[in-house]
Amino acid sequence: MNVQQRATLEDVARLAGVSSKTVSRVFTHRDLVAPETVERVLTAAKRLRFRPNPLARNLRRGGPTDTIGFIMGELNNPFYYKLAAGIERELSAHGFSLVVATTDDTPEGEERVADALLGQRLGALLLIPVAEDQSYLEGERHLGTPIIAIDRPARNLVADSIVLENHRGVFEATTRLLERGHRRIGYICNPASVYTQAERLRGYRDALAAYGIADSSRWERLADDLTRPADGLIADLLDRADAPTAIITGNNRVTVGALRVLRDRDDDSTALIGFDDFDTADVLGVSVVSYDPLALGKAAATLAIERMQDPAGFTRQLEMPTWIVERGTGERPPAERTTA
Repeated sequence: MNVQQRATLEDVARLAGVSSKTVSRVFTHRDLVAPETVERVLTAAKRLRFRPNPLARNLRRGGPTDTIGFIMGELNNPFYYKLAAGIERELSAHGFSLVVATTDDTPEGEERVADALLGQRLGALLLIPVAEDQSYLEGERHLGTPIIAIDRPARNLVADSIVLENHRGVFEATTRLLERGHRRIGYICNPASVYTQAERLRGYRDALAAYGIADSSRWERLADDLTRPADGLIADLLDRADAPTAIITGNNRVTVGALRVLRDRDDDSTALIGFDDFDTADVLGVSVVSYDPLALGKAAATLAIERMQDPAGFTRQLEMPTWIVERGTGERPPAERTTA
């Protein structure tokens, strides 16, 4: 098959019998061109299947484009693609387009992906920070590109951020288990070093401390090896002589691991509350700390649009609400178990 070359602005000008500048003006400031000329140019463009390139036009002017970049983690994580959907809906309603790139949740991929996107003169960059340091974006911020951190604040960078009520969500989940009589409550997360987990772990510990339980380390399983399933961590915890009667999982992947372990052990007595809702959680009767990822994405997009309109305004740090959804697993009473 022979591939046909795309038509250029000059090709349209020749077919319409006008100058290249006139064609350009039709696609940028149509009101300045005579109606009959506009019709002739658009007819020629349609015949040639010509598509104007707004990116190239803005690059020639030295200004930003109407394209917003979003850097996220894994494509197979429902949180990320629902978040992207919320961002896209809000941006589209305001005439912006979205380009998405992924880092696979690896720090080394973040700067490389950001550099590639910023080469397109983005109107703004939204990202879920993974690396320990985002100071490499400071120069771009000084050039006027708004940077919006989602889910986790940026580090060593002045940037707007929007996160979840991580501490409050887990504090409330732990408190509900305590109110039902649980005193041995486990917490499992992987990865453990990111901001979200640090806040959730703090909420868990604060709730236990409020009930006089100061040392929870024996019931915590915190890991950073994403290649290792959390199942082993959960099984190890439940094998203890003083195994917890309830567990809280730090994200949806760990929750699924906990469900596998409990199923394999035919364990229907250990209470379970997971952070993050997921598609089959209602069918499985899993209690969760929930939130609205679409609303989070829309709010992040709104923050970016507002920052583009007011580059010099005060930096904003926003939190989105979380709530408990009770479906059964989190409402189990503490089971009688042998303690050490």
